[in-house]
Amino acid sequence: SLSPSSPPTALLACVLSFNVDQKNSKSFSGGSLEDLFGYTVQQFENSEGKWVLIGSPLLGQPAKRTGDVYKCPVDKEHNTCVKLELPKNTTVPNLHEVKENMAMGTTLVTNPSGGFLACGPQYGYMCGQQQYISGVCANVSSSFQVLNSIASVQECAKELDIVILLDGSNSIYPWPSITDFLERFIKTIDIGPKLSQVGIVSYGETVTHNVNLSQFDNTAALMDFVRQLPQQTGFKTMTFMGINTTRLEAFLPERGARQGVKKVMVIVTDGESHDFHALDEVIAACDRDGIERFGIAVLGDYNRQNKSKDEIQKFIKEIQSISSEPLKDHFFNSDEVALLTIVDTLGSRIFALEATSSKYTSSFEMEMSQTGFSAHTSKEGVLLGAVGAYDWNGTVVMHTSGGTIVPGKTQFYDPSVEAGYERLAGYLGYDVQSASTPDGVLYITGAPRYNHTGRVVVYHLNKTEVVVSQILKGEQIGSYFGSVLQTLDVDGDSFTDLLLVGAPMFMGPDKDEQGQVYVYRLKQNGQFEHQFTLKPVNQSCCTAHSRSCRIKNEPCGARFGTAIAAVSDLNLDNFTDVAIGAPLENDHRGAVYIYHGDKMTLKEKFVQRIAAGGDGSKMKFFGQSIHGVMDLNGDGITDVTIGGLGGVSQFWSRDVAELHANLTFDPTKINLQQAQCEHGGRRSTCVTANVCFSYSVKSKQWDPASSTEIRYDLTLDAVRTKARASFIEGDRKISRTFYIRQSRCRNETFVMEARPDFRDPLLVTLDFGLTEEDRGPILDESLPRSINRTILLVDCGSEEKCIADLSLAAKASETWMLIKSSNDKIDVDITVRNRKDNAYNTKVTLSFTPNINFINVETDIVCSLLEAKVECAVGYPFFGSMEEKSFKVKFEANPKYVEEFILINVTATSDSEELPSTLHDNSVQISIPVKYEAGINFAVWPVDKHVVVRVGEEYPSTINNTTIGEEITMTYTLEMTGATPTPAIDLNVTYPHLSPRGNNLLYLTHMGASPQVTCNTKPKEINWDVTVLSPLKETLSDFLLSCQNLQCASFSCSIPENTSSQVNVSFRLWKPTFIKGDFSSLFMRVNASLSVRNSQLFQLSSSQRTQFTIQVSKETLGGIPIWIIIISILIGILILALVIFILWKMGFFKRKSRDYSKE
Repeated sequence: SLSPSSPPTALLACVLSFNVDQKNSKSFSGGSLEDLFGYTVQQFENSEGKWVLIGSPLLGQPAKRTGDVYKCPVDKEHNTCVKLELPKNTTVPNLHEVKENMAMGTTLVTNPSGGFLACGPQYGYMCGQQQYISGVCANVSSSFQVLNSIASVQECAKELDIVILLDGSNSIYPWPSITDFLERFIKTIDIGPKLSQVGIVSYGETVTHNVNLSQFDNTAALMDFVRQLPQQTGFKTMTFMGINTTRLEAFLPERGARQGVKKVMVIVTDGESHDFHALDEVIAACDRDGIERFGIAVLGDYNRQNKSKDEIQKFIKEIQSISSEPLKDHFFNSDEVALLTIVDTLGSRIFALEATSSKYTSSFEMEMSQTGFSAHTSKEGVLLGAVGAYDWNGTVVMHTSGGTIVPGKTQFYDPSVEAGYERLAGYLGYDVQSASTPDGVLYITGAPRYNHTGRVVVYHLNKTEVVVSQILKGEQIGSYFGSVLQTLDVDGDSFTDLLLVGAPMFMGPDKDEQGQVYVYRLKQNGQFEHQFTLKPVNQSCCTAHSRSCRIKNEPCGARFGTAIAAVSDLNLDNFTDVAIGAPLENDHRGAVYIYHGDKMTLKEKFVQRIAAGGDGSKMKFFGQSIHGVMDLNGDGITDVTIGGLGGVSQFWSRDVAELHANLTFDPTKINLQQAQCEHGGRRSTCVTANVCFSYSVKSKQWDPASSTEIRYDLTLDAVRTKARASFIEGDRKISRTFYIRQSRCRNETFVMEARPDFRDPLLVTLDFGLTEEDRGPILDESLPRSINRTILLVDCGSEEKCIADLSLAAKASETWMLIKSSNDKIDVDITVRNRKDNAYNTKVTLSFTPNINFINVETDIVCSLLEAKVECAVGYPFFGSMEEKSFKVKFEANPKYVEEFILINVTATSDSEELPSTLHDNSVQISIPVKYEAGINFAVWPVDKHVVVRVGEEYPSTINNTTIGEEITMTYTLEMTGATPTPAIDLNVTYPHLSPRGNNLLYLTHMGASPQVTCNTKPKEINWDVTVLSPLKETLSDFLLSCQNLQCASFSCSIPENTSSQVNVSFRLWKPTFIKGDFSSLFMRVNASLSVRNSQLFQLSSSQRTQFTIQVSKETLGGIPIWIIIISILIGILILALVIFILWKMGFFKRKSRDYSKE
């Protein structure tokens, strides 16, 4: 299919630099946008003159889109383009051609013989009722005459031997429906000795040969016969007897069967067979004989007898088992009356066999190949892309003087290796190229739809066999990687240097089709290696939702890479250049980018972008086609032809000139104490600027005796607001023009001010160019158009030699450092003095060890960090005589690097000379010893444990590690928290082990640690069978049992550097000791501490120790002691007596008397 992608326009705007001249271009017209006029272009030359060939593949639309190629004269005043009528003169004998939609001009390439090749990939032909789209190319001579037609298919493969097997039993009714079906079916077949042959066999209870294959030599005679064909009749349907008899007898040579011709059997039956048992054997025999079978189930009798759905399904299943695979192409069902409706479908399925040798009739080889979709000519032959070959997987056809090579279906891929890839409709052959190497020719073709991402296949031919040497893969789905290819011999040594691969539909970040072009370098081993990727200017898309756009076209983007053309040395530097089309740019108006060759590659930055003008209504997609290999106007420079849809523009290239400039001064330094000229009534310092130019033109047609006008501007102190000098005329800037042949110099004098500020050199800028820039040669874009020169202002007396004497003092703010983090700072105070002449470009350099980082500098001194040193500009342009400057440079610790010392070397230098005897005080070395605090969070959890024992509690005589006493567990954690590296550390743990009388206190039973942590003791395991001796009774009078007053045990663990770790420890309390011991409550402590192995560099923080406390309490066995009970009773009695006494005193126990006298 043709996908429009770019047009040119008559009005072309905006060219960015260089030598393709857009102002004086020539436009060609003749077709329209709808005809795709400009889809392809080629520059061409013959004895009649120079031409531009323009393809218009949809010319003749909408009715007949035959397409054509126009020839347009370049050297005529009028731009009249003439059609070549190639479709009319391009023909393939022995074919029933279909040219209505052939799209001639889709492909257009010149060939080494002086002619050109034009292709119409939609060219078709008829084989019976089937139309095939194979494509055709016209080989056209230099005089525009069609020499011959190149087609992948030269004639129809019409030879088929077809035998129709008819069920003639009594159940077939009405019989005329069958003969009508036969008549119409036979009408679709071209019958003849070298065409197809048809035989007819009828069966019922017996089998009858009605027509032999060779009996009729034309279609009409057989049609007359079948109109009178009688019904076989019979009460049985012996289907498999009929099939087997047809197989054995109807395809015999005696009955007209031809050797090597495809055998086809069409079985028409209306009921289940009476010999179903023979199905497997008969069908297997047909498969062995290569007979393609079409089964037609006539359901009329079943419908008339109102057979059940299951019975009908059983019959259909039998006929399906007779038919070849796939059933969708080989099985039909109908009643007698409706048979006519399947004739066309049956015919197309059978005639598809004429075009393919495949088992599946829906598979095509070259019949739908669209050969000529792309083309490439070389001295080896013609490569034609055939994207539709092999079910649109595609292939590449090669025509040589020795014949035509059509690679097989699987020669471009390995089915075993590439299983799982979506290769169907890969469109191999979308574009074709060749590459010349010292070892031979490589052929290159693109398959832009392969696996949806596209790929490029690089191969060579071993006689007629394809040998794939490399696969280049696309990276984005739908990018159409490989749809455009272009090889380049950049340096002109006849060997290919680069391969450019277009992916014009590559989606940009804004989901627009920006496109990009991949540049591959051809290495000496014949493999392509990706170098870089070219991309267009980002487009501001004008979408259907935009309100500010006048024209709104989708898709948005550029489609950069739709066309890629090698252009023969545009800028005359002897390197091949490249033009790349971006036809969707600027709302589908289009643009073209020019890239220059450079040695054996390309410059990544485009040197020119030619954008189409106009409103984009009649001409669109400028950059759809590009060609540039010829000098069309006779000036010795390659010209560029750019096509779009609706028009073509011819651009002339301008000659390239080289203009070199040089600027020198006399004197070379400005000594302000030497006034050598008179100006304005005073003695002044004067300088002569010598401006020299050399000029040449690259083309061979340049006359060195001719003169060219150039211009130049000289500016003094261009970057200063007020200049310190002026030319004799009185201004800081002068402009001159003069004529030059090959070289010329001029002198310009300027004068310094009376008291200039000479802190920086005097900058003189020279801008230059050609006076006439819009016509004639254009300056080489790789050369500068401006140069800057500086001249030093010195003030060193009459000797013009400055002898400086620098001295340096530097002191650090710290003499020793403990580094805890990167927040630790150190300052260096620096003082620089100059005791003699001005020291020009004075700087102080500080180099330092990596364990510190530069932060900044205080005061107005400017310092810059260069790798592991700091440069501070102390005096620019000079550090004055007897001047002194002090400043402070700030550093911070870099804990990632561990060093014993911080070393800082401070040096003062300048561009002025200094006597060796005074250099001793130009540098200072500062050395600061350092230590690093290891950032560790050390803790134990839990921090304590309380254990209760009872007086007189019994313990077994034989104990194990669970009955000896309660388990006490603790976990030590070491977490690295600081910014400094952590050294290797030892964890030391001590614990109370034996009492003063040698009784066990704590017993180590288990120890576990993080990986890489190693401990120097194994936990004790108590033997189950050991009888524990009765501990000695003793008084444990100390409230705190620690290692100061009893015997302790210890162990240690080694922890690697920079490792957060955990150590788990378990003890058992030796309960018998505490049961026998005399105490009420006591405490024991397990102490842990950390130590650093490398104590010279590291020290620990205050949290390097921790303690775990065990409290042991003792209770009386059997309850509360009796003395406590007695005391409690007595206290209760006393409290009761006190209450009674208080109540008595208050009269609680007195009874009131009754007064009877009042009664």
